[in-house]
Amino acid sequence: MSDRTTNGRPDLDQLRTFLAVYRAGSLTAGARLAGVSQPTATAQVRALETRMGRQLFERLPRGVAPTPVADDLAGRLAEPMDALEAVAGTPDAPAPVPPLHLGGPAEMLCAAGLPALAPLVEKGVRLRVATGLADDLLAGLRAGRLDLVVSSVRPRGRTLAAEPLADEDFVLVAAPSWAERLDRDRLAAEGSAALDGVPLVSYAEDLPILRRYWRHVFGERLTATPAITVPDLRGVAAAVAAGVGVSVLPRYLCVRELASGALVVLLEPEDPPINTGFLVQRTGAQTHPHLGLVRDRLKVAMRLC
Repeated sequence: MSDRTTNGRPDLDQLRTFLAVYRAGSLTAGARLAGVSQPTATAQVRALETRMGRQLFERLPRGVAPTPVADDLAGRLAEPMDALEAVAGTPDAPAPVPPLHLGGPAEMLCAAGLPALAPLVEKGVRLRVATGLADDLLAGLRAGRLDLVVSSVRPRGRTLAAEPLADEDFVLVAAPSWAERLDRDRLAAEGSAALDGVPLVSYAEDLPILRRYWRHVFGERLTATPAITVPDLRGVAAAVAAGVGVSVLPRYLCVRELASGALVVLLEPEDPPINTGFLVQRTGAQTHPHLGLVRDRLKVAMRLC
């Protein structure tokens, strides 16, 4: 395919179908979202690629993968095209409301977000939820693949607007069997020395949450190899409750285990480490008709977790 841009401008149908395929991740699902047949969606995407002189998608055995050119185009199209969709309906034939695409940490969304949003389905809200790392989710928000993101980091730049959502405090926990073996008075007095030789359960190999706790509470740099790594804090909680060792978890995630006695807080420092979560959306006009409704429910739910 030539690298030169061809003459002529893409029409709105091509752009609308492109954005639907981009968000859906496949030509078939994108066609349904755009309200056209799969052959029509394929033809429109190919025509757009020809007009632009650039490849927009790599065809995969299952679905399509956007190229960097597609990422850039989607980022520029998302807000104006969504605004057009919001006013495209007529009183006799209103445009269908597309699903709202929500991103965030799997643990927080499952523990507090989705239970709070479930009643909105009866009001006609449709959700498509994506989980992952904050940087990846924020990139998806900028590109228009997501409408709203719960983020553990504040985004940079002016394209995204963020508001503080909730402060989560972290607790050092263990199963009762380990809590009985440890000298908690010594832990309070001497710090991490009381935990020498205790297996650690971590979210990742580099102990990100544990290292932060050690630095903030004990004033030390943690250098250790975890006994178990689980890339999901719910799995970390399960492993600790099973008696593997100790870990650091956000308190909201283990409220039930603490109440039941399955987990025990080993230390209650006066100044526990805290992480602020943010609710992030693209700047400018609110384009999705359900965005405000979902945002407000999340703000109430997350501040209670």
